[in-house]
Amino acid sequence: MSRSLKILIACGGTGGHLFPGIAVAEALKAGGHDAMLLISEKKIDSQASAKYSHLRFERVQAVAKPATTSPKMIPFLIKLWKAIGHSKKLIRDYQPDAVLGMGGFTSLPPVYAGHKLGLKTFIHDSNARPGRANVLTSRFCTQVFLGLEPAKAFFPRHNPELTGTPVRPEILALPSREEAAARFGLDPAKPTIVVTGGSQGAQGLNRLCAEAGNLLPVNFQVLHIAGNLDFEAVSKIAGGRENHKILGFCDQMPSAYAVADLIISRSGASSLTEIAISGIPSILVPFPFAADDHQTKNAEVFAKAGAAHLIQQKDLDAATLAGMATGILTDLQTRERMAQAARALAIPDAADRVCRAIEATVSPS
Repeated sequence: MSRSLKILIACGGTGGHLFPGIAVAEALKAGGHDAMLLISEKKIDSQASAKYSHLRFERVQAVAKPATTSPKMIPFLIKLWKAIGHSKKLIRDYQPDAVLGMGGFTSLPPVYAGHKLGLKTFIHDSNARPGRANVLTSRFCTQVFLGLEPAKAFFPRHNPELTGTPVRPEILALPSREEAAARFGLDPAKPTIVVTGGSQGAQGLNRLCAEAGNLLPVNFQVLHIAGNLDFEAVSKIAGGRENHKILGFCDQMPSAYAVADLIISRSGASSLTEIAISGIPSILVPFPFAADDHQTKNAEVFAKAGAAHLIQQKDLDAATLAGMATGILTDLQTRERMAQAARALAIPDAADRVCRAIEATVSPS
Protein backbone atom coordinates (compact mmCIF):
# COMPACT_ATOMS: atom_id res chain seq x y z
CA MET A 1 0.00 0.00 0.00
CA SER A 2 1.58 3.27 -1.11
CA ARG A 3 -0.77 5.65 0.73
CA SER A 4 -3.94 5.83 2.75
CA LEU A 5 -7.08 6.29 0.67
CA LYS A 6 -10.45 7.88 1.35
CA ILE A 7 -13.35 6.05 -0.27
CA LEU A 8 -16.96 7.22 -0.46
CA ILE A 9 -19.36 4.23 -0.41
CA ALA A 10 -22.98 4.68 -1.55
CA CYS A 11 -24.88 1.75 -0.07
CA GLY A 12 -28.29 2.71 1.30
CA GLY A 13 -31.86 1.68 0.57
CA THR A 14 -31.95 -1.99 1.58
CA GLY A 15 -29.91 -4.35 3.72
CA GLY A 16 -28.77 -6.02 0.50
CA HIS A 17 -26.88 -2.85 -0.42
CA LEU A 18 -26.06 -1.58 3.06
CA PHE A 19 -24.43 -4.63 4.64
CA PRO A 20 -21.98 -5.28 1.76
CA GLY A 21 -21.08 -1.58 1.90
CA ILE A 22 -20.39 -1.86 5.62
CA ALA A 23 -18.24 -4.92 4.92
CA VAL A 24 -16.12 -2.99 2.42
CA ALA A 25 -15.80 -0.06 4.85
CA GLU A 26 -14.59 -2.43 7.57
CA ALA A 27 -12.03 -3.97 5.21
CA LEU A 28 -10.82 -0.54 4.10
CA LYS A 29 -10.34 0.59 7.68
CA ALA A 30 -8.51 -2.65 8.51
CA GLY A 31 -6.17 -1.87 5.61
CA GLY A 32 -5.36 1.61 6.90
CA HIS A 33 -7.83 3.52 4.72
CA ASP A 34 -10.83 5.72 5.56
CA ALA A 35 -14.43 5.34 4.39
CA MET A 36 -17.64 7.33 4.54
CA LEU A 37 -20.92 5.55 3.84
CA LEU A 38 -23.90 7.20 2.19
CA ILE A 39 -27.23 5.70 3.26
CA SER A 40 -30.85 6.59 2.60
CA GLU A 41 -33.34 8.20 4.95
CA LYS A 42 -35.26 4.92 5.30
CA LYS A 43 -35.87 3.50 8.76
CA ILE A 44 -34.18 0.23 7.85
CA ASP A 45 -30.92 2.06 7.14
CA SER A 46 -31.05 3.79 10.53
CA GLN A 47 -31.80 0.52 12.33
CA ALA A 48 -29.14 -1.50 10.54
CA SER A 49 -26.38 1.10 10.83
CA ALA A 50 -26.97 1.89 14.51
CA LYS A 51 -24.60 -0.81 15.80
CA TYR A 52 -21.69 0.46 13.67
CA SER A 53 -20.94 3.63 15.60
CA HIS A 54 -17.25 3.40 14.65
CA LEU A 55 -18.15 4.04 11.00
CA ARG A 56 -19.17 7.37 9.51
CA PHE A 57 -22.59 7.57 7.85
CA GLU A 58 -24.19 10.41 5.91
CA ARG A 59 -27.74 10.44 4.57
CA VAL A 60 -28.71 11.18 0.99
CA GLN A 61 -32.07 11.14 -0.73
CA ALA A 62 -32.87 7.81 -2.38
CA VAL A 63 -34.14 8.37 -5.91
CA ALA A 64 -36.04 5.45 -7.48
CA LYS A 65 -36.67 5.69 -11.21
CA PRO A 66 -40.33 5.33 -12.35
CA ALA A 67 -41.34 3.94 -15.73
CA THR A 68 -39.90 6.06 -18.53
CA THR A 69 -43.36 7.03 -19.79
CA SER A 70 -44.71 7.79 -16.32
CA PRO A 71 -45.74 11.36 -15.42
CA LYS A 72 -43.57 10.86 -12.34
CA MET A 73 -40.46 11.15 -14.53
CA ILE A 74 -40.32 14.94 -14.24
CA PRO A 75 -40.34 14.94 -10.41
CA PHE A 76 -37.82 12.08 -10.55
CA LEU A 77 -35.42 14.06 -12.73
CA ILE A 78 -35.70 17.06 -10.41
CA LYS A 79 -34.95 14.89 -7.37
CA LEU A 80 -32.11 13.19 -9.24
CA TRP A 81 -30.54 16.54 -10.12
CA LYS A 82 -30.79 17.65 -6.48
CA ALA A 83 -29.29 14.36 -5.28
CA ILE A 84 -26.37 14.77 -7.69
CA GLY A 85 -25.82 18.30 -6.39
CA HIS A 86 -25.91 17.07 -2.80
CA SER A 87 -23.47 14.30 -3.69
CA LYS A 88 -21.06 16.77 -5.27
CA LYS A 89 -21.10 18.84 -2.08
CA LEU A 90 -20.38 15.77 0.04
CA ILE A 91 -17.53 14.81 -2.28
CA ARG A 92 -16.00 18.29 -2.15
CA ASP A 93 -16.26 18.29 1.66
CA TYR A 94 -14.90 14.77 2.18
CA GLN A 95 -12.33 14.85 -0.66
CA PRO A 96 -12.38 11.11 -1.40
CA ASP A 97 -10.02 9.37 -3.79
CA ALA A 98 -12.82 7.28 -5.29
CA VAL A 99 -16.55 6.54 -5.14
CA LEU A 100 -17.97 3.02 -4.82
CA GLY A 101 -21.66 2.29 -5.36
CA MET A 102 -23.11 -0.91 -3.91
CA GLY A 103 -26.20 -0.92 -6.12
CA GLY A 104 -29.62 0.62 -6.67
CA PHE A 105 -30.55 4.18 -7.56
CA THR A 106 -29.06 5.40 -4.27
CA SER A 107 -25.69 4.71 -5.91
CA LEU A 108 -26.34 6.56 -9.16
CA PRO A 109 -26.10 10.21 -7.96
CA PRO A 110 -22.85 9.79 -5.94
CA VAL A 111 -21.16 7.70 -8.65
CA TYR A 112 -22.20 10.12 -11.39
CA ALA A 113 -21.09 13.07 -9.27
CA GLY A 114 -17.73 11.41 -8.64
CA HIS A 115 -17.33 10.73 -12.35
CA LYS A 116 -18.06 14.35 -13.25
CA LEU A 117 -15.55 15.53 -10.65
CA GLY A 118 -12.83 13.36 -12.18
CA LEU A 119 -12.63 10.59 -9.57
CA LYS A 120 -12.20 6.87 -10.10
CA THR A 121 -15.64 5.29 -9.76
CA PHE A 122 -16.83 1.72 -9.14
CA ILE A 123 -20.09 -0.20 -8.95
CA HIS A 124 -20.76 -3.57 -7.29
CA ASP A 125 -23.70 -5.75 -8.29
CA SER A 126 -24.53 -8.78 -6.15
CA ASN A 127 -27.22 -10.36 -8.32
CA ALA A 128 -27.11 -12.97 -11.08
CA ARG A 129 -29.36 -10.62 -13.08
CA PRO A 130 -28.02 -7.09 -12.45
CA GLY A 131 -30.37 -4.26 -11.66
CA ARG A 132 -31.10 -1.71 -14.37
CA ALA A 133 -29.83 1.04 -12.09
CA ASN A 134 -26.42 -0.65 -11.95
CA VAL A 135 -26.27 -1.19 -15.69
CA LEU A 136 -26.97 2.54 -16.12
CA THR A 137 -24.52 3.54 -13.40
CA SER A 138 -21.79 1.38 -14.96
CA ARG A 139 -21.60 3.87 -17.85
CA PHE A 140 -19.90 6.27 -15.46
CA CYS A 141 -17.63 3.71 -13.79
CA THR A 142 -13.95 2.91 -14.04
CA GLN A 143 -14.56 -0.71 -13.04
CA VAL A 144 -17.43 -3.11 -12.28
CA PHE A 145 -17.41 -5.72 -9.49
CA LEU A 146 -19.78 -8.71 -9.44
CA GLY A 147 -21.11 -11.12 -6.85
CA LEU A 148 -22.21 -13.91 -9.21
CA GLU A 149 -20.76 -15.18 -12.49
CA PRO A 150 -23.96 -14.99 -14.64
CA ALA A 151 -23.99 -11.18 -14.29
CA LYS A 152 -20.93 -10.78 -16.52
CA ALA A 153 -23.06 -10.99 -19.67
CA PHE A 154 -24.82 -7.74 -18.76
CA PHE A 155 -21.67 -5.59 -18.81
CA PRO A 156 -20.23 -6.25 -22.30
CA ARG A 157 -18.42 -2.89 -22.47
CA HIS A 158 -16.54 -3.56 -19.25
CA ASN A 159 -14.26 -6.32 -18.04
CA PRO A 160 -16.09 -7.07 -14.79
CA GLU A 161 -14.20 -8.61 -11.90
CA LEU A 162 -15.88 -11.45 -9.99
CA THR A 163 -15.20 -10.51 -6.37
CA GLY A 164 -18.14 -12.15 -4.66
CA THR A 165 -20.43 -10.15 -2.41
CA PRO A 166 -18.76 -8.65 0.68
CA VAL A 167 -20.01 -9.73 4.09
CA ARG A 168 -19.50 -8.13 7.48
CA PRO A 169 -16.63 -9.54 9.59
CA GLU A 170 -19.04 -10.92 12.21
CA ILE A 171 -20.56 -13.27 9.60
CA LEU A 172 -17.14 -14.84 9.16
CA ALA A 173 -16.78 -15.66 12.86
CA LEU A 174 -20.11 -16.95 14.17
CA PRO A 175 -20.71 -17.52 17.88
CA SER A 176 -21.19 -21.04 19.24
CA ARG A 177 -24.56 -22.72 18.74
CA GLU A 178 -25.10 -22.73 22.51
CA GLU A 179 -24.36 -19.02 22.85
CA ALA A 180 -26.59 -18.20 19.88
CA ALA A 181 -29.48 -20.31 21.17
CA ALA A 182 -29.28 -18.63 24.57
CA ARG A 183 -29.47 -15.20 22.93
CA PHE A 184 -32.86 -16.05 21.44
CA GLY A 185 -34.19 -18.27 24.22
CA LEU A 186 -33.95 -21.41 22.07
CA ASP A 187 -32.89 -24.98 22.82
CA PRO A 188 -29.54 -25.75 21.12
CA ALA A 189 -30.41 -29.47 21.00
CA LYS A 190 -33.53 -29.02 18.84
CA PRO A 191 -33.56 -28.85 15.01
CA THR A 192 -33.90 -25.16 14.21
CA ILE A 193 -35.41 -23.37 11.23
CA VAL A 194 -34.63 -19.69 10.71
CA VAL A 195 -37.12 -17.74 8.60
CA THR A 196 -36.06 -14.41 7.14
CA GLY A 197 -37.60 -12.33 4.39
CA GLY A 198 -34.70 -9.90 4.17
CA SER A 199 -34.30 -6.45 5.66
CA GLN A 200 -37.78 -5.32 4.63
CA GLY A 201 -39.73 -8.44 5.48
CA ALA A 202 -41.86 -10.58 3.15
CA GLN A 203 -45.59 -10.63 3.82
CA GLY A 204 -46.61 -13.66 1.74
CA LEU A 205 -43.68 -15.79 2.85
CA ASN A 206 -44.15 -14.76 6.47
CA ARG A 207 -47.73 -15.97 6.52
CA LEU A 208 -46.90 -19.28 4.85
CA CYS A 209 -44.11 -19.92 7.34
CA ALA A 210 -46.31 -19.02 10.31
CA GLU A 211 -48.95 -21.49 9.10
CA ALA A 212 -46.32 -24.15 8.33
CA GLY A 213 -44.90 -23.82 11.84
CA ASN A 214 -48.04 -25.40 13.24
CA LEU A 215 -47.50 -28.47 11.00
CA LEU A 216 -43.90 -29.18 11.97
CA PRO A 217 -42.80 -32.00 14.31
CA VAL A 218 -43.14 -30.95 17.95
CA ASN A 219 -39.37 -31.12 18.54
CA PHE A 220 -38.63 -28.56 15.79
CA GLN A 221 -38.19 -24.91 16.70
CA VAL A 222 -38.47 -21.80 14.52
CA LEU A 223 -36.73 -18.44 14.78
CA HIS A 224 -38.91 -16.21 12.62
CA ILE A 225 -37.55 -12.76 11.67
CA ALA A 226 -40.80 -11.31 10.39
CA GLY A 227 -40.01 -7.62 9.97
CA ASN A 228 -41.62 -4.87 12.02
CA LEU A 229 -44.65 -4.50 9.73
CA ASP A 230 -45.57 -8.18 9.90
CA PHE A 231 -44.75 -8.89 13.54
CA GLU A 232 -48.32 -8.74 14.88
CA ALA A 233 -49.88 -10.65 11.98
CA VAL A 234 -47.29 -13.43 12.15
CA SER A 235 -47.65 -13.66 15.93
CA LYS A 236 -51.40 -14.08 15.56
CA ILE A 237 -51.10 -16.84 12.94
CA ALA A 238 -48.43 -18.68 14.94
CA GLY A 239 -50.91 -18.70 17.82
CA GLY A 240 -48.39 -18.67 20.62
CA ARG A 241 -46.73 -21.93 19.52
CA GLU A 242 -44.10 -22.63 22.16
CA ASN A 243 -41.32 -23.44 19.69
CA HIS A 244 -41.97 -20.47 17.36
CA LYS A 245 -39.92 -17.39 18.35
CA ILE A 246 -40.92 -14.26 16.41
CA LEU A 247 -38.82 -11.10 16.03
CA GLY A 248 -39.72 -7.83 14.35
CA PHE A 249 -36.10 -6.96 13.63
CA CYS A 250 -32.84 -8.82 14.21
CA ASP A 251 -29.49 -7.06 14.51
CA GLN A 252 -27.84 -10.32 15.60
CA MET A 253 -27.81 -12.25 12.34
CA PRO A 254 -24.52 -14.02 13.16
CA SER A 255 -26.33 -15.69 16.07
CA ALA A 256 -29.29 -16.54 13.84
CA TYR A 257 -26.98 -18.28 11.37
CA ALA A 258 -25.11 -20.03 14.18
CA VAL A 259 -28.27 -21.70 15.50
CA ALA A 260 -29.84 -22.49 12.09
CA ASP A 261 -30.03 -26.00 10.66
CA LEU A 262 -32.19 -24.77 7.78
CA ILE A 263 -33.08 -21.32 6.45
CA ILE A 264 -36.30 -20.40 4.66
CA SER A 265 -35.74 -17.15 2.85
CA ARG A 266 -36.29 -14.87 -0.09
CA SER A 267 -33.31 -14.92 -2.43
CA GLY A 268 -31.75 -11.50 -2.25
CA ALA A 269 -28.08 -11.77 -3.14
CA SER A 270 -26.70 -10.44 0.13
CA SER A 271 -28.75 -12.92 2.18
CA LEU A 272 -27.67 -15.78 -0.07
CA THR A 273 -24.04 -14.79 0.34
CA GLU A 274 -24.34 -14.95 4.13
CA ILE A 275 -26.16 -18.30 3.91
CA ALA A 276 -23.37 -19.70 1.73
CA ILE A 277 -20.57 -18.52 4.00
CA SER A 278 -22.42 -19.92 7.02
CA GLY A 279 -22.87 -23.25 5.19
CA ILE A 280 -26.61 -23.67 5.79
CA PRO A 281 -29.14 -25.58 3.64
CA SER A 282 -32.00 -23.39 2.47
CA ILE A 283 -35.46 -23.31 0.97
CA LEU A 284 -35.61 -20.28 -1.30
CA VAL A 285 -38.87 -18.58 -2.22
CA PRO A 286 -38.08 -15.68 -4.58
CA PHE A 287 -40.00 -12.44 -4.16
CA PRO A 288 -42.51 -12.77 -7.03
CA PHE A 289 -42.45 -9.06 -7.93
CA ALA A 290 -38.68 -8.51 -7.90
CA ALA A 291 -37.39 -6.42 -10.79
CA ASP A 292 -36.64 -8.61 -13.82
CA ASP A 293 -37.31 -11.63 -11.57
CA HIS A 294 -33.70 -11.32 -10.38
CA GLN A 295 -34.37 -13.24 -7.16
CA THR A 296 -35.26 -16.35 -9.16
CA LYS A 297 -31.99 -16.00 -11.09
CA ASN A 298 -30.10 -15.81 -7.80
CA ALA A 299 -31.92 -18.83 -6.38
CA GLU A 300 -31.24 -20.86 -9.53
CA VAL A 301 -27.49 -20.55 -8.90
CA PHE A 302 -27.95 -22.13 -5.46
CA ALA A 303 -30.47 -24.74 -6.61
CA LYS A 304 -28.26 -25.90 -9.51
CA ALA A 305 -25.35 -26.27 -7.11
CA GLY A 306 -27.47 -28.44 -4.78
CA ALA A 307 -27.28 -25.90 -1.95
CA ALA A 308 -30.99 -25.04 -1.88
CA HIS A 309 -34.49 -26.09 -2.84
CA LEU A 310 -36.12 -23.44 -5.05
CA ILE A 311 -39.89 -23.08 -5.11
CA GLN A 312 -42.05 -20.22 -6.33
CA GLN A 313 -44.54 -18.72 -3.91
CA LYS A 314 -47.46 -19.49 -6.23
CA ASP A 315 -46.61 -23.18 -6.00
CA LEU A 316 -46.36 -23.20 -2.22
CA ASP A 317 -48.76 -23.82 0.64
CA ALA A 318 -48.17 -24.39 4.34
CA ALA A 319 -48.31 -28.19 4.12
CA THR A 320 -45.83 -28.32 1.22
CA LEU A 321 -43.44 -25.99 3.01
CA ALA A 322 -43.63 -27.97 6.26
CA GLY A 323 -43.02 -31.19 4.33
CA MET A 324 -39.98 -29.79 2.51
CA ALA A 325 -38.46 -28.50 5.76
CA THR A 326 -39.11 -31.77 7.59
CA GLY A 327 -37.63 -33.78 4.74
CA ILE A 328 -34.36 -31.84 4.82
CA LEU A 329 -34.00 -31.78 8.60
CA THR A 330 -34.71 -35.49 9.09
CA ASP A 331 -32.31 -36.62 6.33
CA LEU A 332 -28.83 -35.97 7.70
CA GLN A 333 -27.08 -36.95 4.45
CA THR A 334 -29.15 -34.52 2.40
CA ARG A 335 -28.65 -31.80 5.00
CA GLU A 336 -24.87 -32.19 5.01
CA ARG A 337 -24.69 -32.41 1.22
CA MET A 338 -26.63 -29.14 0.90
CA ALA A 339 -24.46 -27.49 3.54
CA GLN A 340 -21.27 -28.47 1.69
CA ALA A 341 -22.71 -27.21 -1.60
CA ALA A 342 -23.54 -23.88 0.05
CA ARG A 343 -20.00 -23.50 1.39
CA ALA A 344 -18.60 -24.22 -2.08
CA LEU A 345 -20.42 -21.14 -3.42
CA ALA A 346 -18.91 -18.82 -0.81
CA ILE A 347 -16.18 -16.24 -1.45
CA PRO A 348 -15.30 -15.27 2.12
CA ASP A 349 -12.66 -12.67 1.17
CA ALA A 350 -14.94 -10.69 -1.18
CA ALA A 351 -14.53 -7.44 0.78
CA ASP A 352 -10.74 -7.74 0.60
CA ARG A 353 -10.94 -8.46 -3.14
CA VAL A 354 -12.93 -5.26 -3.68
CA CYS A 355 -10.44 -3.28 -1.60
CA ARG A 356 -7.43 -4.68 -3.45
CA ALA A 357 -9.00 -3.87 -6.81
CA ILE A 358 -9.72 -0.29 -5.71
CA GLU A 359 -6.18 0.11 -4.37
CA ALA A 360 -4.68 -1.20 -7.61
CA THR A 361 -6.76 1.21 -9.70
CA VAL A 362 -6.62 4.35 -7.56
CA SER A 363 -3.07 4.07 -6.25
CA PRO A 364 -1.15 1.60 -8.46
CA SER A 365 2.27 0.57 -7.18
